[in-house]
Amino acid sequence: MAEQSTPKPSPPREASPPQETPDSRETPDSRETPAPRETPDSRKTSRVVSRRRLLGTAGATGLALGAAGGAAGYAAAPAADRTALLNSVGADEVMFHGKHQPGITTALQAKGHLVAFDLTAGAGRKEAAALLRRWSTTAERLMAGEASANDDTDVARDAGPSSLTVTFGFGHSFFARTGLEKLRPIALDPLPDFSSDHLDKARSNGDLWVQIGANDSLVAFHALRAIQRDAGRAARVRWQMNGFNRSPGATTRPLTARNLMGQIDGTRNPKPSESDFDRRIFVPDASDPAWMAGGSYAVVRRIRMLLDDWEKLSVKDQEDVIGRRKSDGAPLSGGTETTAMDLEKTGGDGKLVVPINAHARITRPDENGGAAMLRRPFSFHDGIDADGVPDAGLLFVCWQADPLRGFVPVQRKLDRGDALSTFIRHESSGLFAVPGGAAEGEYVGQKLLEG
Repeated sequence: MAEQSTPKPSPPREASPPQETPDSRETPDSRETPAPRETPDSRKTSRVVSRRRLLGTAGATGLALGAAGGAAGYAAAPAADRTALLNSVGADEVMFHGKHQPGITTALQAKGHLVAFDLTAGAGRKEAAALLRRWSTTAERLMAGEASANDDTDVARDAGPSSLTVTFGFGHSFFARTGLEKLRPIALDPLPDFSSDHLDKARSNGDLWVQIGANDSLVAFHALRAIQRDAGRAARVRWQMNGFNRSPGATTRPLTARNLMGQIDGTRNPKPSESDFDRRIFVPDASDPAWMAGGSYAVVRRIRMLLDDWEKLSVKDQEDVIGRRKSDGAPLSGGTETTAMDLEKTGGDGKLVVPINAHARITRPDENGGAAMLRRPFSFHDGIDADGVPDAGLLFVCWQADPLRGFVPVQRKLDRGDALSTFIRHESSGLFAVPGGAAEGEYVGQKLLEG
């Protein structure tokens, strides 16, 4: 919940529709004959057809699809114009291959799943390499709006790519399990303890981490099930969390989204257009270890919001806790959402207009030695506790080139006197090394597992 601004997708690799932000191809059912695999040269042309036409059959012919076989749902049917079935949200596609993995600078998606896995007893480097190869193949296919390669469930048959992204990372424990301790980055050392932590170890960390995001809930769930099924006997789920954001296109122009406290959240996120963005968010090419070049480190925190207590505050008191107006996100020192905050401004009573312990003041990069992180969270609501309290809050995900220079100094400062800490509780935590993107013909993590 740090003071940041809206991330935008990187134009060359991750085209996404404008949306509000806070701040692979399975063949059909394996019983059918697999569809021919597209070559890189033909993929763009074929996807124009498949993404905008292939799915119309579901609405146009109903049960005829079942008789035609699994492949029919993912292939262009010749007769009718089916472009009306998918709008820009459903048809939008994010590229799997690239210098960086998808899901980092991709604009926030409406639905997300975070899931951690532990390798099973007896599974080591060889099994992990085979698993990442399977996962990468599945992610590439699903992100292209195609069926997965093994017994596709048909959940997303008529949904389109819907900006699906699948992102993979390695936890601290992964390296001992695979005999790769010498290649474990120093930046992956466990996070320090914080006084605000109430961590559930069963829902923290993990050997492997997967982030799934999409602008369609069925597409996100379909990817989650495919990833879980692909794990096979090599890995088991350690924990899973589900989140959401505002749907793209819900407003006439992109707006910084609100969190479940009703506050505009994410105004000062680093922007890819900034000259030092890559330096702060991505590991440089000349990195140690070399396999992390182009990668990033993800800090994942399940932050419970104590909404019953928060909602008892007046709007004025809520604004003092955050340091911004609730209505439009403008700093209490005046202006609009993007106006620079005047930390020295005082009111008629001589007191600071932005309280000294306001969350927005404490989390500013210029108040933390330039420490910055790209926040890319999801909200969550997991029902009501037995005592009637909502189990809701923020699935906090932040990205940085080095967590010891990004997340850690900011969280330490929040620990020393953030007004918001009274109304939130950190319940789980994880730190993951997310390698750079896979080149054509490679799988994610190949440089680590086969280097």
